[in-house]
Amino acid sequence: MKNRIQISYSSPALVSLPITMNIRRCIDAALQAEKVPVPCEINVLITDDPGIRAINLASRQVDRPTDVLSFPMFPFQPEALPKDWTEYLDPATGLCPLGDMAISLERAKAQAREFGHSARREVGYLTIHSMLHLLGYDHLDEGEQKKQMRRREEAIAASIGLER
Repeated sequence: MKNRIQISYSSPALVSLPITMNIRRCIDAALQAEKVPVPCEINVLITDDPGIRAINLASRQVDRPTDVLSFPMFPFQPEALPKDWTEYLDPATGLCPLGDMAISLERAKAQAREFGHSARREVGYLTIHSMLHLLGYDHLDEGEQKKQMRRREEAIAASIGLER
C-alpha cells in the first residue's frame, strides 16, 4: 500500500529533507496505528507564522498564528472508521483523499524550545495530531475527547521513537 504524501514548503528557506522524512514517517505511523486499510492522499504545507496566520484567518476567521491546521475531507468518527472504504476512494487514483494540513515550522521550533524537546519531536507530534483530526478525532472539549486524542498521539509518537 503506497500513500501519496505531498509536502510543499511556502519558502525555499524552510525546505528540509529531515523534516520531510519525519513527516512522512509520522503520517504512515498514524495510518497504520488507526488501521486504515487503503492507500491515502495527504497534502502538507510547511510554512511560517505569517503564512499560517493568513490560512487561519481565511479558513477560521482567527487572526493569529497557530502551530497546525487540519482540513479533513470526510467527517470520520474516531475509532469508528468505515468498514467499506469504496465510497471514499478517488476513482481516478484509487486513493482516499484524507485532507490537508498546514504546519508552522516557526511555531513548532518555538514550542520545541518551550517544551524542552527537539524540533523533530514537535513537528512529528503536530503531524500525528493533524492526522488524527483528518481521521475524525477532535478536542473541542477539555474532557474525554481531548484525553482520547492525547493518548493516541502519544502512543503513535512512542511507536516511532518520538516519545517525550
